[in-house]
Amino acid sequence: MESSLSKFLVGLSVRISRSDGRIHPATVKSVDATKSHVMVEWNERNIVRGKEILFSDICSHNPELAPHIHAATNSPAEPPPAREKKYEGRLRSSRIPAPPSFASRSQARQTCFFPAPSLGSEQQQGHQDTNHGPPSSALSNSPNQQRRKNEANPPASLPYASEDVKENDAPEKNLKGRCKSVAPQDHIKSNKRMSCVIKPPEMQTKRGKYGEVSRPNQKFYEMIEEFRETLEINPISNSDLIEPHRICVCVRKRPFNKQEINKKEIDVVSVPGRGALLVHEPKQKVDLTKYLDNQTFQFDYSFDETSTNEVIYKFTAKPLVRSIFEGGMATCFAYGQTGSGKTHTMGGDFTGKQQNSAKGIYALAAQDVFAYFNHKKYSSLDLSAYVSFFEIYNGKVYDLLNKKAKLRVLEDDRQQVQVVGLEEVCVYKAEDVIKSIQLGSSIRTSGQTSANSNSSRSHAILQIVLRRNDRAATLHGKFSLVDLAGNERGTDVSGNDRSTMVETAEINRSLLALKECIRSLGKNSDHIPFRMSTLTKVLRDSFIGEKSRTCMIAMVSPGMASCEYTMNTLRYADRVKELNGTSKTNGAVKAEEPDVLSSEEESIGDTSVYDAISQVADLEEKVYTELKKANGLIAAMEQTSYNIEAGLPDLVNHSQKLLETVLALQSAIDKERLTRLHH
Repeated sequence: MESSLSKFLVGLSVRISRSDGRIHPATVKSVDATKSHVMVEWNERNIVRGKEILFSDICSHNPELAPHIHAATNSPAEPPPAREKKYEGRLRSSRIPAPPSFASRSQARQTCFFPAPSLGSEQQQGHQDTNHGPPSSALSNSPNQQRRKNEANPPASLPYASEDVKENDAPEKNLKGRCKSVAPQDHIKSNKRMSCVIKPPEMQTKRGKYGEVSRPNQKFYEMIEEFRETLEINPISNSDLIEPHRICVCVRKRPFNKQEINKKEIDVVSVPGRGALLVHEPKQKVDLTKYLDNQTFQFDYSFDETSTNEVIYKFTAKPLVRSIFEGGMATCFAYGQTGSGKTHTMGGDFTGKQQNSAKGIYALAAQDVFAYFNHKKYSSLDLSAYVSFFEIYNGKVYDLLNKKAKLRVLEDDRQQVQVVGLEEVCVYKAEDVIKSIQLGSSIRTSGQTSANSNSSRSHAILQIVLRRNDRAATLHGKFSLVDLAGNERGTDVSGNDRSTMVETAEINRSLLALKECIRSLGKNSDHIPFRMSTLTKVLRDSFIGEKSRTCMIAMVSPGMASCEYTMNTLRYADRVKELNGTSKTNGAVKAEEPDVLSSEEESIGDTSVYDAISQVADLEEKVYTELKKANGLIAAMEQTSYNIEAGLPDLVNHSQKLLETVLALQSAIDKERLTRLHH
């Protein structure tokens, strides 16, 4: 039937109805008789689109095809197979004596299958027995007596029992005696309840509206699929134009991973294209009615799960490479929940646990840097490239290219922020940069969060620096590529140990400071609040000057379980984009954002706890600085010409200052301990 219908319909032009009410022609591409629908395609705005149409819809809009479709779909069905004899075995009467409460029911139901004239008295006898309560001996013999009478007068034909008939509903045919009741092994195996062979309708595998096996939250899945049918999809491609932005904010949606596929997660993120992204947030009313809160966000670019790292690099970081050869400072941030694809995007594709570092934004940027070295416009500048790789963990800086040595962030006499002791490696090709990335990534700090078992607990910063050889290695341009800590760490208060709270406070403070600095950059403000965190201190030169350019790539996970983290990421990115006045997020989201974000940002501390932790961290750094100054006094005292009388005031002043700082630290620690106990 399907083959004949396919020959008739495939290639035929039919009229179809769209969800918005439009009716237009389309070409039939395939026929699926089992699901009673056809696949049609049509051209719209130079894009080939497709849709599945039911037979009934085809017939309603194409009445001339209705007789042919009905003739093919209403062909006579094959006769049902004869009832297998093995099911009759399960319908015979039980040899086990029935309990008194069951005897009357079994006898009364047996008489329904044998409407012989002689059964009337038996039926009456059965009712009399039911009324007078026969002894147990009579009950035990009644099935056998009933069977013998049925054997003496076998009926001409017996109706088939329906699936819901229980045992003892009908006797077995041609049963001569108890000795014949011993069945062969295969007959015994088939002598099971029909529920084990044929599942009742309510136990069979349920399938959703879209033909897929039922999954958790099936109702939400169908609601999202129905909404997506109304969307017009325009994914980004390599042929699209790249618009210049001083501050570029884009978003990338990653595909499902194996764990999410096995759990049958629901995709709650849609990317129509042209910078738009929708989140179908599942919600439930007080009366348990399920509904979707569809929230729209608008960015410079939006990338769906099919976009590659090369496409994302082309629209985000690649335009920034040229700016550093022109004397600018460029910064590219990867922001999002742990597991949302930050390391995949910045570091490269993964094959199992092996990472191909040549396919990430780090390596692609390095390749373009060395390509510009050979450009005739910049070859005369006599530049050299240097690479540094460090991390910021709990407000402290560690060099990932020098055995994780602890570094200090200070300001020089020109108020320029310097990372004291940071090792810069001179590189001559992109492969040298990739080796530095692999070395630093292997020792980066990671830990466990409520969202991921291997979360990045630090901000990792890779800097590609250009220096002039003819001007005593003067800084010419700098490209900072930042892989921020997972943003779920900022709201992860599931553990109340001090280390988790310190990490939470520092990540919250640094992310808020970063947003405020980018906001000031977009407004050309005279004041840049870079001293709010260590992260913004080391990136100070990226926020100052007209040649500074910034790009933020927000990573989101598509699963319903990550919906809360996805919304936090998008709200943060939308606030960054809002500083240019170009954000077009729908009004409903705008109305909700201030309260939600204020709760997140102001909870930077739950000010009592996190401010106390920050104060302890600041005093700890001051104690460390005072102890470092003691090295100078020790070196002076080791000199043979040292005059203790002249040097005594310095020793007294240093000791007093050190003691005051240590006592302040002790007081701050006690205050923090009490605050955490009352939190």
